[in-house]
Amino acid sequence: MHKLYVVHSSHPCETVKKALELKAIPYRTVEMLMPTQAPLQMLRFRRRTVPALKLDGGEKISGSRAILRRLDELVPDPPLLPADAAARAAVLDAERWGEEVLQPLARRLVWAALKRRPGAIPSFQEASQLPQLPRPVVRLVAPGVIAIERAMNRAADDAVRADLRELPEHLDRIDDWILDGVLAGAKEPNAADLQIGASLRLLSTLADVRPLLAGRPGDALAAALFADFPGDVPEGAYPADWLPVARA
Repeated sequence: MHKLYVVHSSHPCETVKKALELKAIPYRTVEMLMPTQAPLQMLRFRRRTVPALKLDGGEKISGSRAILRRLDELVPDPPLLPADAAARAAVLDAERWGEEVLQPLARRLVWAALKRRPGAIPSFQEASQLPQLPRPVVRLVAPGVIAIERAMNRAADDAVRADLRELPEHLDRIDDWILDGVLAGAKEPNAADLQIGASLRLLSTLADVRPLLAGRPGDALAAALFADFPGDVPEGAYPADWLPVARA
């Protein structure tokens, strides 16, 4: 059986899980504890990131976009890319943006928020296959894990402030893609829906960010595709002057 290597609550991992579900491809999950995935994945796949997929024939694929392309080859129906050349190019462009821009932005915002709200870390482990660490242990190790992940993901304060300032413009772009049909919606999701929807769903775990998402088509899309997404970071994870004003 295929093996999918993941970190629980990782948004690109959820992207691939959803694609496997849509295509009804059986697989087994190998879950790793953060931040141990980096050295373990380097040994297995020569890349530190998740998700990574090992097919039952031994083939190894790393990264959500590469995995989605391979899944379309293995099981063409339902397709994750349109047949029409122009529509396919638009979806691929949106998917690339989702992976290269929105995905790391969401990751930076979460780790910056957890720096100030480390007590929220256990909420991201709900339904994990791994044994739950006692809360005193979590409190003890949290500062080190957060520091490592912030460094790995370049989540310095100036970068996070820029991310928050630019987030409304990014959300407008996503809503435009929905209106234009580039993002197809939850009934017949394409690769860009899965890539962008998972990142939006992760952003919705941040109480400070939820007002920026509320009422937007992108938020509805993410909730429909990824209903059961763990994590809840209370308000006050960012200084008030970092947050843009939510649209009316």
